Amino acid sequence: MNRLKTLLIVLSLIFISGTSSFAGRIKLDHVEPMFWWANMTNPKLQVMIHGENISDCRVAIDYPGVAIDRVIKTDNPNYLFVNLLIDKSAKAGSFDILFTDKGKTKATYQYELKQRRAGSADRKGFDSSDVVYLTMPDRFSNGNPDNDTVKGMKDICDRENPNARHGGDIQGIINHLDYLQELGITALWNTPLMEDNMDKVSYHTYAISDFYKIDARYGTNDDYARLSAEAKKRGIKLIIDIVTNHSASVHWWMKDLPSKDWVHTFPEFTNSNHRKSTTNDPYVSKVDYDLNFNGWFDTSMPDLNQKNDLLLTYLIQNTIWWIEFADLGGVRVDTYPYNDKDAMAVYSGAIMTEYPNFNIVGETWLSTAAEISYWQEDALNHDAYNSNLPCVMDFSLLEAMTKALDEKLNWNTGLIRLYNSLAFDYFYPHPENIFTFMENHDTDRMMTVLNGDMRKYKMLMSFLLTTRGIPQLYYGGEILMEGRKSDGDGVMRVDFPGGWEGDQRNAFTKEGRTDRENEAFDFLKKLLNYRKNNPVLHTGKLMHFVPQDETYVYFRSNDEKTIMVIMNNDEDEAKTVDRKRFDEVMSGFTSAQNVMTGEKLNDISTIEVPAKSVMILELK
Repeated sequence: MNRLKTLLIVLSLIFISGTSSFAGRIKLDHVEPMFWWANMTNPKLQVMIHGENISDCRVAIDYPGVAIDRVIKTDNPNYLFVNLLIDKSAKAGSFDILFTDKGKTKATYQYELKQRRAGSADRKGFDSSDVVYLTMPDRFSNGNPDNDTVKGMKDICDRENPNARHGGDIQGIINHLDYLQELGITALWNTPLMEDNMDKVSYHTYAISDFYKIDARYGTNDDYARLSAEAKKRGIKLIIDIVTNHSASVHWWMKDLPSKDWVHTFPEFTNSNHRKSTTNDPYVSKVDYDLNFNGWFDTSMPDLNQKNDLLLTYLIQNTIWWIEFADLGGVRVDTYPYNDKDAMAVYSGAIMTEYPNFNIVGETWLSTAAEISYWQEDALNHDAYNSNLPCVMDFSLLEAMTKALDEKLNWNTGLIRLYNSLAFDYFYPHPENIFTFMENHDTDRMMTVLNGDMRKYKMLMSFLLTTRGIPQLYYGGEILMEGRKSDGDGVMRVDFPGGWEGDQRNAFTKEGRTDRENEAFDFLKKLLNYRKNNPVLHTGKLMHFVPQDETYVYFRSNDEKTIMVIMNNDEDEAKTVDRKRFDEVMSGFTSAQNVMTGEKLNDISTIEVPAKSVMILELK
């Protein structure tokens, strides 16, 4: 009995001794970025550490080529920002970050420096040689029904509810990359795939609750990297949708902000006035200016304060992390003019310094070239502001396209809208680096705007794919999908037919499409693949002529080819154009070939174009 008692006492002492080293340990709730890469252009790295009273600790690292530059504390004791300097001599590998207090180790994190892919810094971003296809992943295709409902994810899957999750995911996109390749797509932009754990209307994923994690209902981080790799095999670049203006109200940091000024706060909910014109208004009041930039985009979207240097660095590094991790070919930044403009100039500049051949497009939803061009790098702005943002979105041209074909030609109506929109390109320092589009996830579907008119559809698609810029299509546009924004975003953003097992038909296949859908698909496929293989439509000089008699004529030319495009917007009559007016371009050419039909025109002294149609000619 005494021997048993002695044994129990010894075991108790061993247990106490063994556990005492863990007493007072700090749990590290978040370390972001979780890992990084050796041999980056910028040797600086900011690591955000979140854990209870972590600021009481000293930080130490012992790894060749890695040094602590500075440790920053905020007004919240639960955070430390550890700034590292990573020398070019630092090799890929792992090392411990030690957190100690009064000589005792309170926490340890094994940090990894990964090896960069060969040529990563020289990666080529999307450009005018590309055609971008935009999907809303939740509504495109469900490739893995097992992740439709995930424990801990609040918004449930219910295809009967237009505002609920429908189950589309990354695997669904991967399953249809061959479809996109066949169509002629060379770049893929998905609306955000990062976690959005709001309890309702989370399918759009613009209220991000974890910037370093793919939403589990879409898949995993590794699934996203696999999507990029599979797309790349098919000649398709992957563009990530990044949100820098706001996070979700359920983001983990909203329960314990890194600093009091991490987000813009008000005594009560204060919405942005959404008056982006205040950016340039010479008579603007401070209250209106601040409200555009600092007000919340929505009740579920706290406005991030990019003037906070720690936050700004966090956002820059998060974007670079995804570029490196998933081997991306571009970035699209949401709600660009709502962000602090000076901070975003630093943001875009930092990314383009790391990747000089890359591309970033900002969502610049403004009405005129004068307003939109302000946000493109190198613009001759009144205040000398330089955004460092390479690419902007041409909402002005979108507005022109939605109206031009429904009106007769007059001083400011009809086809002159297209001409005038391009005539203001002198505002843009880089007019070739502009997103052009007929529709996206926030607008009416173009076929709804066009009242289902196939003739107008072909005319506008032809214009979009032969004029300057980087054309962007929207999922389902190739099969004439319709949707009206006034019916509600969820209703407008319908599921792609055939993307779900059990759908009545599969429009990803020829057999599953109607004759009318196949007509549109085949038309677009032919034009897209012609464009893909003809650089003249990527970078060729654009010359256009003032519309006359319901016709608009323009040319794209380089040293190898000249393309002539004739649009006839007359509802009933064919139009004949006389080449004499266009001799400054057509001189020396004696014939032409119709790009879409293959028909050869041996006499181009006059060219007849049927009513409400477009003709694309390769001059010979």
